[in-house]
Amino acid sequence: MKITDTYTNRKTDSFALFALGFRPFFLGGGLYAVCSVAVWFLMLGFSIPVNLQLPALSWHAHEMLYGYTMAVIAGFLLTAVRNWTGYATPTGLPLAGLFMLWLAARIMPYLPFASALPLMALFDLLFSVALVVAVTVPVVRAKAWRQLAIIGKVMLLLAGNALFYAGLFGWWQVDSRFGLYFGLYLIVALILTMARRVIPFFTERGAGYVVTLVNRRWLDISSIVIFLVFFICDLFIGEKRLAAVSALILFVLHTVRLYGWYTRGIWRKPLLWSLYAGYAFITAGFLLYALAVFTGVSPFAAVHAFTYGGIGMLTLSMMSRVALGHTGRDVHEPSRYLNFFLVVLVFGTVSRIFPVLYDPLNYLTYIVLSQVLWMLAFGGFVWIYTPVLIRPRVDGQPG
Repeated sequence: MKITDTYTNRKTDSFALFALGFRPFFLGGGLYAVCSVAVWFLMLGFSIPVNLQLPALSWHAHEMLYGYTMAVIAGFLLTAVRNWTGYATPTGLPLAGLFMLWLAARIMPYLPFASALPLMALFDLLFSVALVVAVTVPVVRAKAWRQLAIIGKVMLLLAGNALFYAGLFGWWQVDSRFGLYFGLYLIVALILTMARRVIPFFTERGAGYVVTLVNRRWLDISSIVIFLVFFICDLFIGEKRLAAVSALILFVLHTVRLYGWYTRGIWRKPLLWSLYAGYAFITAGFLLYALAVFTGVSPFAAVHAFTYGGIGMLTLSMMSRVALGHTGRDVHEPSRYLNFFLVVLVFGTVSRIFPVLYDPLNYLTYIVLSQVLWMLAFGGFVWIYTPVLIRPRVDGQPG
C-alpha cells in the first residue's frame, strides 16, 4: 500500500481525533454550526450586543461559508483524496496543526484587540493554503488528474476568501459581499459536482433492491455551461435578468436530474432521502433566485435555499455517512435518532425560506425559529457522533 501514516490508532488507543481528516473537521464543524448560530440567535432574538471585529451580517455569512462549510469540505477532501489516490493525507500533529489554523480564525473575531481581524485573515488564508497543498500533493503523486477539477474549486474558494478580506479592509473598490457570493456559488458548484458522483452511487448500494441510475452526458455538460453563465452574469457583468433566465434553466435541468435519480427506496434510508432533500433545496434556490429578479421577492429566500437547506442538509447527511463508513460502522444503520434531526433541519429550512414569500410581517419570528431548529439538528449530530469521531475504529483498522 502507498498509504503511510505517522499516526496509528490501535484498539488500545482511547483517543483518535487526529487519526484522519474527517474526525476533527466534522466534529469542529458541527460544534461551530451550533455555537456560531447561537451567537447570531442572541443578537437577533434577544438583541444582546456581541462585540465582533467585523459587521455582524458579514461575520454570519462569512462564517457559515468559509468557517463551517470549509471545515466540512476539508474533512471530506482530506479523507476522500487518500482513498482516491492511495497516498496519505495529514494525520497526527500535522492534522492537528491544520485544524488549529481553522480554529484560530474562528476565535479571532471575538478578541478585543486591534490586530484580531488581520490575524483572522492570516490564519484563515493560511488554513486554506495548507489545505490546498495537503490535498494537491497526493493527487499529483498519484497522477490522479481527474481530481484536479475539485481541487481547482478549493483554490478558487481560497481566492474568494481573500477577496472577502480585501473588500473588508478596503483594499479594492468592490465590497466584501463579492467574496461572499463568489464563495457561495463556488460551494454550490462543488456540492453539485460531488452530488453527481455520490448520490447515484449511494442509492444503488443502499436502496435495498437492484436499481441502476444513469448520469446523462448532455445534462452534465449543459448544467455546467449554464451554471457558468449564471455565475458570470450575476457576479461579473451584473446582468441580473440573464442570470435569472440561466437560473430558471438550471432549475429545470437539476429537476430532470433529480427525477432521473429518484427511486422509492430512499425513504427508508435517512442518509439517502436527506441527500435528495438537500439537492432539491439547491434546485429550488435557482427558482427562488429567478423569482427575486422577476417578481421582487426577497433574494434571501434563494440564499437560504442554497445555504440552510442545500449546504446544511447535504453536509449534515454526508458527515453522518462518512463518519460511519470510515470508523468501520454500517452506513446503512445510522443512529435511530438521526432521522429526527434531519427532519428538524427540513422544517428549519422551510421556516427560514417560505415566510419571506407569504408572511413578511412575522419574518423575525420565523428566523429565530429556524435558528433554534438549526441548533437542534446540529446539536443532535454532535451528540450522536462525538463518541464516533474521537474513538478508534471499531474494526481496529487505522484511520
